[in-house]
Parts: sequence; C-alpha cells; structure tokens
Amino acid sequence: MAKPKEKKKLKKRLLHKYRLLILNEDTFEERISFKLTRLNVFIVVGFSIIILIALTTLLIAYTPLREYIPGYSSVKLKRQATELMFETDSLKRQLDINQQYYASIRKVLTGDVDEVNFNRDSILLLEPRDTSGLNMKISREDSLLREQVANEDRYNLFEPASSTVSFSLFPPVKGNITEGFDTEEKHYGTDVVVPKNEAIKAAADGTVIFSEWTAETGYVIILDHGNDLISVYKHNASLTKDQGDLVKAGEVIATAGSTGKFSTGPHLHFELWNSGYPVDPTNYISFE
Repeated sequence: MAKPKEKKKLKKRLLHKYRLLILNEDTFEERISFKLTRLNVFIVVGFSIIILIALTTLLIAYTPLREYIPGYSSVKLKRQATELMFETDSLKRQLDINQQYYASIRKVLTGDVDEVNFNRDSILLLEPRDTSGLNMKISREDSLLREQVANEDRYNLFEPASSTVSFSLFPPVKGNITEGFDTEEKHYGTDVVVPKNEAIKAAADGTVIFSEWTAETGYVIILDHGNDLISVYKHNASLTKDQGDLVKAGEVIATAGSTGKFSTGPHLHFELWNSGYPVDPTNYISFE
C-alpha cells in the first residue's frame, strides 16, 4: 500500500504547477510569467543538453575549429606530414649516396685504398683436384689465340663482348713514362714526362667534379665519365675548366707543370679509378 502512495506523491510533485515571474526591480511590475512543472523543466533541460552536444559534435567534425582541440589534426596537416616524411626519406637516401660519392672522391685525392691480400695456397687447398690425367702442354694455336685476345682487349676498358657499351679513352698527353702504376708503393697512377705548359686533354667525355689547388699535388682536376669511371690529372701548372663544366674527349682541361710538394719536374700524374678502385692506365691508354 505504501508504494502506490509514493508513486502518486512523485507524480504529483512532477506535475505540480509553478509560476515563474520576471518583475521590474524598481516598480515590481510583472514583465514575463511562465507556468512550469518539474517535469517540463527536466524535459527542457534534457533537450537543451542534447542539442548542445549535437552542435558541439558538428562543430568539431565539419569546421576548422577542431584543429584547435588538442589531439585533433586536419586531413591537410596529415597529408602534409606524410609528404614531408617521404621527402625526408628521399633526402636521407640522397645524402647517403652523396656521402658515398664524396668518400670515393676523397679516396682518389688521398690515395687511401684498402687492399685485400689472399693466400693463394689456402684457396687452392679448398678444392683439391687430380690433374695427373690433364694435358698441360701449351699448343701453338692456343698461344696465337691468347696473343690475339690480349691485343684486342689491351685498350678496351669494358668487356668487348657487350654490345650495349661503346667506350674508348683518349690519351691526355704523349710522352715517356717515368713511373708506372704500383699498388705496393701506393702509386696509383702513371707519370708521363711532358714539356712545361703542354696541353692536358680529357681522356673521355665527362663532367668536372673537382678543380682546385692542393698542397701535395698542386693543381688537380678530376673528371667523372659515368660508368663508375673517374680520371685524375695532378701537378698541373694551371686549370682551364671549373667544377661542374662538361668536357669532351680530347678537350684541353689544363696545362702541364710541376706544382705540389710531391712533384720533381714537369710531368702529368694520371690516374684511372673504376668503381672506387684504381686501375693501371697503361692497360687502356697508349701514352707513347
């Protein structure tokens, strides 16, 4: 019996009518009046809260105001961040390539080359073979063939069997060789005696990647010919090309001299570097 009475009292309280008056403070004149119940107040307040939440959600979802709320970012900002990430990755990759390139140039200038020594006996012992039944006598036809192949390949820097490569080297100067290529003495080039102010020519088409004075080797110019090939010209009296210039094979790039601490007279110290390692220039160029 108590519960129905409590429900009736709660219903009566919710539906009990009240009047809300707005009076003039000076004259106490009634301006506005409202008839209210507690239920009406609860309904109006609830709808107001729902509408306020909906409007706030719309503002956050469909207007630029959401960018000012911590934790939110616009699609434009995300796209820009993604583009910057890709650009940063590309720049890092390009920086690594440039560092490797500069490292190879530094090796050319300083002659700092790592040498790998193999133990020939230990290599042969890895796979012992029975050679008792082989005919090791060299025939005349074999000797003639070897001589022919050696003459054909002497001045070819790349494999002649490749039809996609057409590359030849031009002698930068003509003269007598006073000191040849010797890795044991760390002499990674060929010294050719020439008269002072003799024209030094480019060995092949390429780009000047270094054209400066150095204390040890005087005026030095370095050309990049592509195909991982670099040519170096040291101890020059003067340079006629600057860094970044494009040159053709046989074009004058310097004049011969005797500059630098390591020079003992007018000559050209010429080097060839393939894939970051020095090669003997006389295998590909005739200086006489």
